[in-house]
Amino acid sequence: MLDALLITRMQDENTAAWHETEVAHAAADGLMAIAMAQHRANFDLWHEEDKARDPQATDADIAGVKRAIDKLNQRRNDLVERMDAWLLDALDQNERAPLHSETPGLMIDRLSILALKIFHTREEAHRETATEAHRQRNAERLALLEEQRADLAACLDSLWADVLDGKRRFKLYRQMKMYNDPELNPVMYGRK
Repeated sequence: MLDALLITRMQDENTAAWHETEVAHAAADGLMAIAMAQHRANFDLWHEEDKARDPQATDADIAGVKRAIDKLNQRRNDLVERMDAWLLDALDQNERAPLHSETPGLMIDRLSILALKIFHTREEAHRETATEAHRQRNAERLALLEEQRADLAACLDSLWADVLDGKRRFKLYRQMKMYNDPELNPVMYGRK
């Protein structure tokens, strides 16, 4: 049901595929389909944020990018909640088990971001137009990012094993994002 190795492999394969063709590497269903959609939101968010840092971007460009970032961030958070809800629907948790503060969905989100950092850092570590010092610095960063991802993936698998064994539990934590809601954002509903 939840396998960190399969999730990180999907994230790596799709990151590479989306940079080439914008088409997902493989079809998925269930949790993996939600994780893939969530990773796509992070992928798109990453590249929108790059546009905002373009020194040639106009104010209008940046305003458009900001709106896109808000929508993508909302989608990303909604999909994290969907992953957790999907997992909770498939479980019969031990309600007396100690509560884990971070949900599997939030951990998968962090793995997604690490996949993007690893992809782009690997590019920099091998960029032929960069200096040797730049490539070396990024090779060192890449090793750290890969270690961090391996640690986080192991923690996710450990948490999941504990949940299945009734030793830990998690809850669905709603993000309650307010900035995209016209009924909650004062700028959108006109409060002065």
